[in-house]
Amino acid sequence: MTPVRVLLADDHALVRAGVRALLQNLDGVTVVAETGNGAEVLEFARAHRPDVVLLDISMPGLGGLEVSAQLRDALPEVRVVMLSMHANEEYVLQALRAGAAGYMLKDSATAELELALKAVMQGETYLSPPISKQVVEGYVQRVGAEQTASDNLTPRQRQVLQLIAEGHSTKEIAHRLNLSVKTVETHRAQLMERLQIREIAGLVKYAIRHGLVTIAK
Repeated sequence: MTPVRVLLADDHALVRAGVRALLQNLDGVTVVAETGNGAEVLEFARAHRPDVVLLDISMPGLGGLEVSAQLRDALPEVRVVMLSMHANEEYVLQALRAGAAGYMLKDSATAELELALKAVMQGETYLSPPISKQVVEGYVQRVGAEQTASDNLTPRQRQVLQLIAEGHSTKEIAHRLNLSVKTVETHRAQLMERLQIREIAGLVKYAIRHGLVTIAK
């Protein structure tokens, strides 16, 4: 393997000791620093310039997701491999969004560690086999496309969408926004086209999902 400098971050000392022992048995791999404190990861990364940070997702204080995002912004050349007990798609998605290049389950086979390091050092994304890569990639694409559509809405379209979701009629929306009924209908049609939604119920669900309105309890 190409020489790899690793920073190990996990708040459980026994876990760190076990992972460190595995890493030390891999040719070309050097553990340059380790910490159990999420707040120290960025500091240690700046000081030791690792190639890879093996990062626990659930550290107290500053969690792994936030640390990964900080590393992505401050030291984009550093590859982050998240260590986690969670195989849930949402955790994986959050890690990828935070800049992680890999996601390993803590109960993975020991041989996976070398595979993960090789993959991320080659610029690839590594996911533990139990995680369905196809499902995750599809989810990322769907959410990414939806977020892009939301970002492209104009302030007026957001206003109209919010009022539609709150149950106001076209006439009520026109009155509130000082627009003609036809203009409101045009905005509604544009919303449906841009968001690829064909019915009012779909617009309401979209608005709730994106926090434009909340469900009364």
